[in-house]
Amino acid sequence: MSDLAPGVRVIDCDSHFTESPDLWTSRAPAAYKDKVPRVEKIDGRPTWIVEEKTELGFAGGGSVIDRDGKKFPFAESMTEWDIDRSHVAAHDWRARLEVLDDSGIWAQVLFPNSFGLGGQDLIGVEDPKLRDLCIEIYNDAAAELQDASGIRFLPMPVMPAWDIDACVREAERVAGLGLRGINMTCDPQDLGAPDLANRAWDPLWDVCEDLHLPVHFHIGASITTMNFYGEYFWESQHEYVKPAIGGSMLFLNNARVVINTILSGMFDRHPKLKMVSVESGVGWVPFILETTDYEVAENAPEQLKDLNRMPSEYFKDHWYATYWFEKSQGNLQALIDAVGDECVLFETDFPHPTCLYPKPLDEIRDHVSKLRPETRRRLLGENAQKLYRLEF
Repeated sequence: MSDLAPGVRVIDCDSHFTESPDLWTSRAPAAYKDKVPRVEKIDGRPTWIVEEKTELGFAGGGSVIDRDGKKFPFAESMTEWDIDRSHVAAHDWRARLEVLDDSGIWAQVLFPNSFGLGGQDLIGVEDPKLRDLCIEIYNDAAAELQDASGIRFLPMPVMPAWDIDACVREAERVAGLGLRGINMTCDPQDLGAPDLANRAWDPLWDVCEDLHLPVHFHIGASITTMNFYGEYFWESQHEYVKPAIGGSMLFLNNARVVINTILSGMFDRHPKLKMVSVESGVGWVPFILETTDYEVAENAPEQLKDLNRMPSEYFKDHWYATYWFEKSQGNLQALIDAVGDECVLFETDFPHPTCLYPKPLDEIRDHVSKLRPETRRRLLGENAQKLYRLEF
């Protein structure tokens, strides 16, 4: 608990947990142990390999914080450090609990590192059974971690977004395991499935609505968005500046997801469906909602009549956004009121770039302390407690 919100257990709604090298091999059936994701040295670098020799990427520590607790820029850490150089809490859940206790945080929502933030990198796996097995093993391990931590960790299970029916089955399965939401790519069309505005996805939204599974869209959780990440900055920019530009624009990319979901009409068909824009901040939300109202009224007045409400009116009932660094020129309360103080969640992004570290609540104290007491309680814990059905 924190004196910023007395009586409230603080919940961090975006953090990352580095997968252990044996996560898949230790759980796979014998016939698949040499095919599931595993770490091998390629040109001297630890690399995630799946199937025969399909590379998923650098098997790093997934941390900008080193073993001694010192924070480094992205270009010096995330792209260079192996798991032994990174902070032990990046991959050891018991050490992570110590960090939470030291930070005054009760629980954390966790997202993956090794195969895309939305699981999108597994599309390179040719064997469809192996692809689904990779998802199932990861999600089983997520449930194990949640249980072992006493529900202080809330890992978001990844969906097999290349197959709608498989997503429906997996969502039902992970709900049965006690997991509290799903992690979805925002561009399943990259993987051979329809885009999310297509009504073919309605069976998944039905399940998520009925089983109270909020749908999470982390920034950078698709092939399309990560391709854009490489296009946002100009090539002549400094190598340290490039991730700053790319990261800033990835925040805004989630506005694309919000607009598309609202204008698809899915919320009229699924009035209890909840979604979360993860690691994208909140300052862009009021502008995007206002401009969407204006643009649709100007460019698609007949299609606007198909919606039950103005586009901007859907956000507060269906979307959550995550907050961690914004000051909003000294008027943070006005910003959060414009977004809706019942749909803003707190995050730290530990131990990724731009994370609040080492004392996250101290870093936000000056501006969050100026919020109304009820807004502080909702932001730091009450909204997440309700969303994730946590009982204290």
